[in-house]
Amino acid sequence: MTVLSAAPAPADRWPLPAAAGVGLRHGHVPDFLAESQPVSWLEVHSENYLVPGGPRLAQLEAIAADYPLSFHGVGLSLGSAEGLDESHLARLRRSYDRFAPVQVSEHIAWSVVDGVYLNDLLPLPYSEEALEVVCRNVDRAQEAFGRRILVENPSTYLALAESVIPENAFLAEVVRRTDCGLLLDVNNLYVSAVNHERDLSNCFEGLPLDAVGEVHLAGHARRTDAHGTLLVDDHGSQVCPEVWELYERLLELSGPRPTLIEWDTALPPLPVLLDEAKGADRRLAAKGAASHAA
Repeated sequence: MTVLSAAPAPADRWPLPAAAGVGLRHGHVPDFLAESQPVSWLEVHSENYLVPGGPRLAQLEAIAADYPLSFHGVGLSLGSAEGLDESHLARLRRSYDRFAPVQVSEHIAWSVVDGVYLNDLLPLPYSEEALEVVCRNVDRAQEAFGRRILVENPSTYLALAESVIPENAFLAEVVRRTDCGLLLDVNNLYVSAVNHERDLSNCFEGLPLDAVGEVHLAGHARRTDAHGTLLVDDHGSQVCPEVWELYERLLELSGPRPTLIEWDTALPPLPVLLDEAKGADRRLAAKGAASHAA
C-alpha cells in the first residue's frame, strides 16, 4: 500500500461538495469567463492542460479562482503491464501542483503500449495478474502525485475469456490494496450491465461505496444492427431515465456524493448542461433532506 505524507482525515478525505458539477469543455469556457454560473464545481481533462503556458492555462486559472476543480485523467493507462510513463507522471504532477485540484481521478483501462498512445480506453481482463498490475500502477501514481486518486469503473462491450474476478470485486480489491478512492460512473454501470445482460438489481453489490469520492452521469448511444443492440458510452446526450433511477438507488445506499454531468460530444449550449446538473442537485437535496429527517 502506498504511504503518503499529510494524509487527510476521514471527514475531508474526498472534499468536493456533495453537489452537482459539470465537465468544463472548451466551447463553454467563454460562458464561465463572462459571468458566474450556477454550478458548484467543475471537472477538466488533465491532458488538456499540460502545456507550459498560453491562453488555455490562463483561462483555467481565471476560472479556478471561482470554482473548485477536479482533474480527470484519460491517458495514464493504469492497466499497462509495462508500467506508467514516468515523463507523463511528471507532467501531470506539475499541472496538479500548479492548479491544486481538489480531486484527481483516472480510468481502470489501458491505452499505451511500447510508448505508443492509443486514442481509446481499452478493457482489461479481470484476472489476478491484471489486478496486480493495476494496483502497482495506482501505487506508483499516488506516490508520484503525493495524493490519493480515484479510479473509475469502465464501460465494457465484450467479455474477455481471461476475466475470472467479478468487476465489482476487482474494483473493491484495487481500493483495498492501494487505499485509493472510487469514481463511480453510473452510466458506465448501466451500459455494461445492459450489454452483458446483467441483473441491474444487484449492480452495486460488493462495491466499496464508502470510498466513492465522485459520481459520473452521462448519456449514451444505442446502436442496433443484424447482431443485436449495443449501448455505447459516448457522452453525447442527456442522462436517460434508467440511469437517473440507478443514480437515485445509489444515493439511497451511499448518501449524497459529488456528482458530475459529463457531456463530451455533440456539446449543447451551456443552459442545457446546467439543467442536467440541476436534476442531479434536486435528487441530492431530496436525499439529504430524507437522511436528515431519518
